[in-house]
Amino acid sequence: MRRLFDAPSRQLPLTELRDRVAANNQLLLTAIVAVIFLSGIPAGWLPDAPQFAPGAVLVIVAAIASLAVPWSRLHPSWVAVIPLCDIVAIGLMRTSDVPGIGLLWAFPTMWLSSMGRLWFVVACVGSIGSYWVALLFVPDFQLTWAVIVLPAVVIAIGASTYNATRRFLAQRALLDRQAERLVAALRHASRQEQLLTEVLDTVDFGVLRIGADGEITFVNDALGRFQRRIPGFGRPDGSETIFAADGETPLSSEDRPLARIVRGETFDDVVVWYSVSESRRAALSLTARRMRDADGNPAGVVLVARDVTDERTALKARDSLVASVSHELRTPLTSIIGYLELVLDTEDLPETVHRQVDVAYRNSERLLGIVSGILAASTASRMSAEVTISPVLHDLGAVVRAAASDLTPIARERAIRIDVDEVGDTPAFIDPARVRQVVDNLISNAIKFNRDGGSITLNSATDGDVSWFLVRDTGIGLSPEDQDRLFERFFRAESGVAGTGLGLAISREIARAHGGDITVTSTKGVGTTFMVRLPAHATSTPVAAPEGTA
Repeated sequence: MRRLFDAPSRQLPLTELRDRVAANNQLLLTAIVAVIFLSGIPAGWLPDAPQFAPGAVLVIVAAIASLAVPWSRLHPSWVAVIPLCDIVAIGLMRTSDVPGIGLLWAFPTMWLSSMGRLWFVVACVGSIGSYWVALLFVPDFQLTWAVIVLPAVVIAIGASTYNATRRFLAQRALLDRQAERLVAALRHASRQEQLLTEVLDTVDFGVLRIGADGEITFVNDALGRFQRRIPGFGRPDGSETIFAADGETPLSSEDRPLARIVRGETFDDVVVWYSVSESRRAALSLTARRMRDADGNPAGVVLVARDVTDERTALKARDSLVASVSHELRTPLTSIIGYLELVLDTEDLPETVHRQVDVAYRNSERLLGIVSGILAASTASRMSAEVTISPVLHDLGAVVRAAASDLTPIARERAIRIDVDEVGDTPAFIDPARVRQVVDNLISNAIKFNRDGGSITLNSATDGDVSWFLVRDTGIGLSPEDQDRLFERFFRAESGVAGTGLGLAISREIARAHGGDITVTSTKGVGTTFMVRLPAHATSTPVAAPEGTA
């Protein structure tokens, strides 16, 4: 992953700057003195060159010292020797009565004032004292305002330099603290970035980040492996043929996942099949999410790719197995039902035997319906079953009571009571056999997932347009996560109760085939309530549960 933060540039500390500052300050003063000395003699405006020369030589010696001495290795106060020498040197040059030479005291004054309050006082006293001493050696000296103005200017320059230096040091200290915090924040961000990269590189799903400018800014190791293994992955130009979730329908260039991302689309769990070779394909589940920065502006897209080839292959094999087993069961069941019909048609069959054979015949028919439903579920799409119904106007309450009567012996084995007191005559436009399959499944689940000694309450009612029945138990209940997936095919909650995970999926498809639906409400450890809504007559289409029924 590309590093987002670079290490900040290293700043020179004050100790390492001391050599450079000393040389720069002194060389500037030396250059001015040299220009005055070298230009004044030929021009003739430096008549007292012998008196000016000692001061100039002292300035040059101080300049050589500023370059030769390693000031950063000495105490900071030692560097004050150079501006003190300059004060003396300027005083010597001032005895030559060169006009304006006293202004050079501004240089050592500013230098010393920048070193602290004590040196500010030393600079002012030294410069002003040297000036007044130098005036004693000037012939024909006359007391003028310059005797006061020049010291005042020196004091003002020193005070300004001292205050400016204090502000500079305070600002530098503040900036140093802010820089330390920034460096710490950058290091923390860098560690977080490195940790995130290491984590994303260890997972088995691919992660691709595309910035707001369309550039790829991050690719983890898993996505790189996908790109190396699957030739068509990562190409939005349509140069490789890819297929939809069914593995048969080719996708156009506009429907390819990366092309959809470029258009600004987002999607969840889109399964696409890529050709790995002439005989092999790989299935990837792709999810795209738009990102926004702290200001809410678009910040790019994150694409997550997961290899679901084995999962899809296993699902297909499982559906094939279920379909094969269900298909094989239909033949013997059909034969059993046929022979039972022959027995029932016998005229001299005793009443007791006739009643027992009739129970076997009816349950064989129900078993054949269940097998047919499983076969339909295994051959339909992933989330739906192809259910064929033949609705007629029938009493829904009678169907519920009959199912409760047949399942009461099973409930009695665990001391579970089935209450049908609230089941009344409820007209509904239904396929009685199919709805019986739904009722049987819900009551069976209420028994299996109930506690010993619990109860099951059944209820049916109608408002003239919608008919419904309830199955309420006092069982173990469901978590919110389980409720979200309860009607998925082959899904089984973590309860330890055996089952195929098909019953509720088929039941919902039967209800929806009627134009109704199934809803569930549950509390973990308290119980579960299922409500099945169905049309009350041929022209009604229930779309919502009546108030107060769930």
